[in-house]
Amino acid sequence: ESRGFRCPQHCCSACAAERDLHKASRGRMVRCLRCPIAYHSGDGCIAAGSLFVSSHILICSNHSKRNHSSSAVNVGFCFVCARGGKLLCCESCPASFHPECLNIEMPEGCWNCNDCKAGKKLRYKQIVWVKLGNYRQVVWWWPAEICNPRSVPLNIQGLKHDIGDFPVFFFGSHDYYWVHQGRVFPYVEGDKSFAEGQTSINKTFKKALEEAAKRFQELKAQRESKEALEIERNSRKPPPYKHIKSNKVIGKVQIQVADLSEIPRCNCKPSDENPCGLESECLNRMLQYECHPQVCPAGERCQNQCFTKRLYPDAEIIKTERRGWGLRTKRSIKKGEFVNEYVGELIDEEECRLRIKRAHENSVTNFYMLTVTKDRIIDAGPKGNYSRFMNHSCNPNCETQKWTVNGDIRVGLFALCDIPAGMELTFNYNLDCLGNGRTECHCGAENCSGFLGVRPKTAFATANEEKVKNAKLKQKKRKIKTEQKQMHEDNCFQCGDGGELVMCDKKDCPKAYHLLCLNLTQPPFGKWECPWHQCDVCSNPAVSFCEFCPHSFCKDHEKGALVASALDGRLCCSAHD
Repeated sequence: ESRGFRCPQHCCSACAAERDLHKASRGRMVRCLRCPIAYHSGDGCIAAGSLFVSSHILICSNHSKRNHSSSAVNVGFCFVCARGGKLLCCESCPASFHPECLNIEMPEGCWNCNDCKAGKKLRYKQIVWVKLGNYRQVVWWWPAEICNPRSVPLNIQGLKHDIGDFPVFFFGSHDYYWVHQGRVFPYVEGDKSFAEGQTSINKTFKKALEEAAKRFQELKAQRESKEALEIERNSRKPPPYKHIKSNKVIGKVQIQVADLSEIPRCNCKPSDENPCGLESECLNRMLQYECHPQVCPAGERCQNQCFTKRLYPDAEIIKTERRGWGLRTKRSIKKGEFVNEYVGELIDEEECRLRIKRAHENSVTNFYMLTVTKDRIIDAGPKGNYSRFMNHSCNPNCETQKWTVNGDIRVGLFALCDIPAGMELTFNYNLDCLGNGRTECHCGAENCSGFLGVRPKTAFATANEEKVKNAKLKQKKRKIKTEQKQMHEDNCFQCGDGGELVMCDKKDCPKAYHLLCLNLTQPPFGKWECPWHQCDVCSNPAVSFCEFCPHSFCKDHEKGALVASALDGRLCCSAHD
């Protein structure tokens, strides 16, 4: 599991074999006295043939004294194609297969089927096919139900049997007998039909088939009803997670802590009406830095310490109609106000990929991973706060912002507009949230893109399309070229992150930068050209450009400065591998 290793003594073997790991580690367990095997208490999970020592201790069916390799009675047909021929037989159960149906060569020596290798066992109240030699002068397999030894008559309980043996109730004849796994295989829906059209079938056997089919449907209905009840019970409260207040480091990732001398000092004063507040001209707030209480001139009156003080507006978890659980505010929130910090386990890219792979293997579809930097990802799945319940929307009322808090980059959620009390809080997941793939969007917004990670349709985009269309028509009529508005990139060319950016004014240059990445405190005045157009060595006009960062070189210094990269031959400087 993501939080560490869980041994078989604390995990239900039956649930684990079915890959239901979430359910496997929860609930009351019955453990084996002789080996590290455990099952959920009750007939639903415990392997048939286990011997109870006490209410919470048993000896599992793996400890049978019987030599299963010599006692298994295999079927005469392939479990895949249902035909006879040269068959590969399991040594522990009646299963048989054609090697070609399994895409394998005929193995030498003993061989066990995949179900036996995975530890799948027969359970009580399961309909099966049983063979006891020439039972009632009939040579075929007979339908029966596996019974719990405590529910059969006393005279049947007293019959000789061993660990690994279990009683079965034969349909049609209503007899009981003790058998083991080597003589039994599961009944599946539709097995009744194989005898249709055969006139030589024994009346008792025909009755047995009808009773087995009826009982199979009864047990199936009971199982589905139980599952529906469990789903309903689970739907009343969110799935379990550990509530934490700050990010927890996992593995090699480290939380940065700045020295007090490195923390920027704003120009606010304690006498200001709202020092460092939303409507103030606090320099730190503009650059998305949180003030430090020991550095800020406003001292205790500083209103730019929301991350450290955890000043979140009251919110509650709610059940939405089509999007699972969500988060709703209990009070009105102003535009630009801090809503919550996105916290969880801080992991690196390698651990992130391992978790996504593990999730896909276990059919997990909900992900809570959000990228901070290239090698720092917040996973709010196992641990987090209320922000993990915020749903995606193509027309959100909140947005994520990366702030520097005491030297470390943290992710906060801020209101994009005035939000009234009782409104659900949402933000646009974009492609920064890992693990979603192509997931259908159910946000219900007018501009919904239909899928998570796909840019929503905006009114601006629609209007822009109309303008371009009209411009093309005018161009055809008047034969004049209309100069299109220059488009800039959404991320900083220096660090690769989004946010408030300064655009280059040079014609056809799409580059944009953070003020911090340019070592500037204020936007440049007038027409401004970015560093990409000036030689790194002499500041003359550049002719050769690195395509991955702002490094560039003039004619005199371009020799040997750039090489073709493995990415389609794009030029790169020595700063890149």
